[in-house]
Order: sequence, then C-alpha cells, then structure tokens
Amino acid sequence: MALVMNGERHVMRLTLGALAELEAALDSGSLVDLVTRFEQSKFSTRDVLALIVAGLRGGGWQGRASDLMAVEIEGGPMQAARLAAELLARAFMVPETGDGGV
Repeated sequence: MALVMNGERHVMRLTLGALAELEAALDSGSLVDLVTRFEQSKFSTRDVLALIVAGLRGGGWQGRASDLMAVEIEGGPMQAARLAAELLARAFMVPETGDGGV
C-alpha cells in the first residue's frame, strides 16, 4: 500500500515496531480502542494522522507527524482516512493458511 505525498509515492505498512510507536502516540486508549473507533466511524483526524505516520515509518520513511502538515496528499483527507483504515484492517487480519487452520 502506498500514499502519494507531493507527487512522490511512499510505501506504508504497519510493522510490529510501527504498531508500538502508534500505540505510544495515541492520546488515549489502546490499539483495540483505535480499531473500535474506526469500525464505528468515530475516529479523529489525529487518529488518521497517527496511523499514516506509523504506516509511513513502517515503510521506511524517517519523518514525523509535523512533516505532514504542509504536504499535499493525493486524494486529500478522505483518501488519507481510507488508507489509514485499510492499514489498520490489514494489521489485524488473520492470514489464511489454505488448510482451513490458523
């Protein structure tokens, strides 16, 4: 998955380290609370920003949240929210084994 910022494509993924940074960055609650907010469409722009930063950092980006204040995101804030939700869903999706087991 990728986010296009200022015309440049950046890979995003939520690694274990990125998830740990994300959890530390949350003002309140846990990752489970974050998932619940997204499932109920009660997430904040702060939630979206935290997820985007974590995903970018998991993809190798070395920036911080403040670096995103002036960038143009292809697709705008709605695209950023969609990508944040997809990142979160992928992070907690149980992989299929093909043999019916986990």
